[in-house]
Amino acid sequence: MVRVMVFLAWTLLMILASTSADVRIGVNWGNMASNPLPPSNVVGMLKDNNIKKVKLFDADPATLSALAGTGIDVMVAIPNDMLEQMTKAKHAKEWVKKNVTKHLHDGGVNIKYVAVGNEPFLATYNDSFKHTTYPALQNIQNALNEAGHSDIKASVPLNADVYESVSNTPSNGDFRGDIKDRMLEILQCLHENGAPFIVNIYPFLSLYLNPDFPEEFAFFGGGDSIPDKSHSYSNVFDANFDTLVWSLKKNGYGDMKIIVGEIGWPTDGHIKANSTIAQKFYDGLMKKLVGSKGTPMRPGVMEIYLFSLLDENMKSIAPGNFERHWGIFRYDGQPKFTMDLTGKGNNKMLIAAKGVQYMDHKWCIYNQEAKNPEKIGYAMSYACQTADCSSLDYGSSCNKLDANGNISYAFNMYFQMNEQSVEACQFEGLAMITSSNASRNGCLFPIELMSGAFRVSLVSSRVVLLGVLVMLLLVLF
Repeated sequence: MVRVMVFLAWTLLMILASTSADVRIGVNWGNMASNPLPPSNVVGMLKDNNIKKVKLFDADPATLSALAGTGIDVMVAIPNDMLEQMTKAKHAKEWVKKNVTKHLHDGGVNIKYVAVGNEPFLATYNDSFKHTTYPALQNIQNALNEAGHSDIKASVPLNADVYESVSNTPSNGDFRGDIKDRMLEILQCLHENGAPFIVNIYPFLSLYLNPDFPEEFAFFGGGDSIPDKSHSYSNVFDANFDTLVWSLKKNGYGDMKIIVGEIGWPTDGHIKANSTIAQKFYDGLMKKLVGSKGTPMRPGVMEIYLFSLLDENMKSIAPGNFERHWGIFRYDGQPKFTMDLTGKGNNKMLIAAKGVQYMDHKWCIYNQEAKNPEKIGYAMSYACQTADCSSLDYGSSCNKLDANGNISYAFNMYFQMNEQSVEACQFEGLAMITSSNASRNGCLFPIELMSGAFRVSLVSSRVVLLGVLVMLLLVLF
């Protein structure tokens, strides 16, 4: 009897453990950076922080090789510029063979989903992918099924703007009229294959795009409640999510599984984007998830992927300078603020990436003895056209620098992005290289990471040098 009770208690413990928040919380891992953190470092960071789900934006072989044998659930992706190619069944089969089947073996990659495109119906794309997304989705899922991978589901990560509500209440939600026919095709394909609907929801953007938006409504439980039928909404996430639930319900897919493919809060590039506000947002989100509250229309466990794991300094800033600062970690794998991925409120710094290799401790700064200060404006503009100067924006982390600090920041970002080349710190005599850390007033002047090519070159140089030394020893002795 005692053994039975112990077994039941252990079973219950395992069930509770398997449904802990960290199991259903994943992260987005993008690589739009000048010198991305190597996959081995990132995977080590995922494991150290007990992150068991990751969503990619491609199917990079090096990234997948690093994920092999980890047990981490993986969503691979097909970029938008490949959707037209995937409208041909032959190419879809080839893609699945190369990017999925190849990695499915003992000790391989635990691929769970294939993301077909990324937010292809954004208005800014001017219908570029309106007619290729559905056939690409259909062909990829058929290719997965034919290859014996029917347990892997293809879906299309969509921005929340694919549905709307004329009265701003969830119950009046429906899919946008201009894409509704396309959406119904996609929904039918997802339904037939038991695939989830993937939606990206950004409460920050509600605040950013609408100056009259009530700020506390962007967080969890801090805003005034909005009534809707028998429910009420105190935050924009629940209202947005349930607008999707109602949209699915009205079109005959009320029970379809929903995954939140992207959700997060940036930490720089805007006055409302900083680590303090981001921490507030994530604290509310994590507590919501650990409580399995769900939303009024969909109570229970939710599957969510945080956006994002790391900052990416090559992302387009057309939507705003904050686009390069979504990471819960900096570009080099250093955590930005305390948080608890279990949602229990035991906030502490996440575990940083280990074994990170930086370039030399050198910075490019403004030479105050320069003889041609009239060229500063052009030089700064040139530097920031290529390098990331988004932290200089109003309200951002480097906004309090003086004039010389602004110039130095721009010069250094260009210098680092060009792998500390001496030629990249000229600016017609306006700049100089220093070994003194240029960071100041809470503004980080980053040092670039070693690129893969630089590491290979360094290793090769050491091998050549070792060979020369061996030859000299042979000659001498």
